Amino acid sequence: MADPARTAPTAPDTGDRGWTAAPVAAVCADAAGIVLALNEAARTLFPGAEPGGRLSETVADWLVAAHDRRTDEVVRGSVGEQSLAAHPIPHGESVTWWLVDESDARVAQDALVREQERTAFLSDASAALLGSLNLERCMEVAARLAAQHLADAALVLAPTTGVSYPAVTCVRGGEPTRTGLEIDPDELPGLGEALQGFPPVPSRWLDPDAAPGWVLPADFGPVGSIVVTPLPGHGVPAGALVLLRRGDRESFTDQEELFARLFAARAGAAMSAARVFALQASITDTLMRELLPPTLEQRGGVDFAGRYRPARDGERIGGDFYDVHPALDTGDDESLAVLGDVCGKGLDAAVLTGKIRTTLRALLPMAGDHRALLELLNRTLADRRDARFVTLVLASARREGATVRLRVTSAGHPPPLIVRTDGRVEEADTHGSLIGVLPEIESSGTDVTLDPGETCLLYTDGIVEARGGPLGDAMFGEDRLRQSLTECANMPADAVVERVQMLASQWIGRGAHDDMAVLAITAPRGQHLAAVGGHGRGRYTA
Repeated sequence: MADPARTAPTAPDTGDRGWTAAPVAAVCADAAGIVLALNEAARTLFPGAEPGGRLSETVADWLVAAHDRRTDEVVRGSVGEQSLAAHPIPHGESVTWWLVDESDARVAQDALVREQERTAFLSDASAALLGSLNLERCMEVAARLAAQHLADAALVLAPTTGVSYPAVTCVRGGEPTRTGLEIDPDELPGLGEALQGFPPVPSRWLDPDAAPGWVLPADFGPVGSIVVTPLPGHGVPAGALVLLRRGDRESFTDQEELFARLFAARAGAAMSAARVFALQASITDTLMRELLPPTLEQRGGVDFAGRYRPARDGERIGGDFYDVHPALDTGDDESLAVLGDVCGKGLDAAVLTGKIRTTLRALLPMAGDHRALLELLNRTLADRRDARFVTLVLASARREGATVRLRVTSAGHPPPLIVRTDGRVEEADTHGSLIGVLPEIESSGTDVTLDPGETCLLYTDGIVEARGGPLGDAMFGEDRLRQSLTECANMPADAVVERVQMLASQWIGRGAHDDMAVLAITAPRGQHLAAVGGHGRGRYTA
């Protein structure tokens, strides 16, 4: 059913006191643009409008244009500082325009748009700041974002333990510049407090003319306004943010300062996380340095080489280990090689591995007596409350002329394999019980002689128990290991371990596996040389 108000053939009843005194402005005009009637609110809005006058001479241009188009849609425009929505009501050949004031709604809408933009910016800023756990990179990102969206230039400072403050400066449209500032932060009011995490000083309290020169970027010009705000971190301050505006721009408003603090909270959290990560990485590297397998080389005329692959390819340490030490009670010519396999894998196994290696290092004065050394190690591990144990192989190596003499003792570990020059592979006759399980252990050792080019290979069960192959479920096995070693006759120690590790890795492919470690002891093909100048015992050439 049609609305009678939109189809009435005549203009509104101007004698109606309700229409005349309506709080919403109303203007009625005919098709020729002649004003027929207007109420008191319209007279206030358009002081020059009178019945009989022309719309084009008395009202806003946007309303005249809408009336000429004979539109029946709501149109919007402004009169002075008021935002208006004009609703057309046709009366035959005339139209009454009701002008609804939307100023408050427009202000609210504009504020909503600004808040949405700020929220989107803070979200994007958080993603950018947390995209790197590098402190210097976080400072650069924070300075660039602050200069582009909050001010004309930004300075980000981090706390220091020395005399120089790490700092990044950025000017809008430019690239961040990293530097170190040897400054007194109290020269800029509020900066010293901000670096300690205290609340910011309102910008209206700061005199831009009193800003020290080190705050200003080169060729920045006069400063009109400054904001100094702390960068809060995780429990401790992460630094401070200084925002600068040029003198030809408006000063920071309270809302802008509040928004700057919201940004600073996110920047500070990211910088704090980066600092914590760097500290943890440094601690991890320091601790891991003692857990990583050593680099082996020739010692006392005997070649040593080792390879290690942890169970998880993304890790560097695990439960398998090897070491080569000089045996302190038998002189410098004898070395003690150790290869072990701790129960378990990953970090927990690596921690126990480190303790065992440290204990063995302390027991080196007893390296001449394998059984006594193993008994002391067993007592040490048996006192632990967890159920972890270790298997070991000890091999004391001494060069005697062209040959190498070995004393080999196994403790719950696969016996070493001996590769002769003719390709034969023999198993060392040694066995023993696990270390760290029973109060007493059993162990028996054997002596082995290596001629030049022969190798004694120590390995962990991760090699022989590696599953893979064509179907992915077959073990590499001891037979394949022996067959591989027949091809390693007369090869250097480093080449032997490299080939064994490579074949086992190829067998596994991308499948899961345990820790794998191999250690080769080889009698080199070479001659003993006298020391230069006649001093010392000399060395053996390969």
